[in-house]
Amino acid sequence: MFLWFKALHLIAMVAWMAGLFYLPRLFVYHCNAAVGGQVSEQFKVMERRLLNAIIWPAGIATWIFGALTVYAGGYLSQRAVWLEVKVVLVLGLVVFHVMLVRYVRLFGRDLRPRTERYFRVLNEVPTLLLIGIVILAVVRPF
Repeated sequence: MFLWFKALHLIAMVAWMAGLFYLPRLFVYHCNAAVGGQVSEQFKVMERRLLNAIIWPAGIATWIFGALTVYAGGYLSQRAVWLEVKVVLVLGLVVFHVMLVRYVRLFGRDLRPRTERYFRVLNEVPTLLLIGIVILAVVRPF
């Protein structure tokens, strides 16, 4: 079952990351949309659907299948520092995810919580975390 859990973990992770990459990009464009206008209303729908239909389910599935992979792979019987650091970085993605939830709610109330530039920079955070996570999972440097 280990390889099945691992495959499902990777599939869920790709979907989760796609959403975490795309949602801040929508915020960049939403910042420039007129409050209450048709474009702003369309962004609200897109952001809410992306969050509820892809990001939440994929994030939950990533954690479930990741935990099952750890268990089935026998990683609990020995100390794996690479895995501990990976989990810390994945928790960083959870914090990022929760931030995005907050921004969806604020945009949904026609607020513009940050600037377009802020969201452009924020859009790079999941990339940096993903680089660290993949290196830890593949190379296992420690």
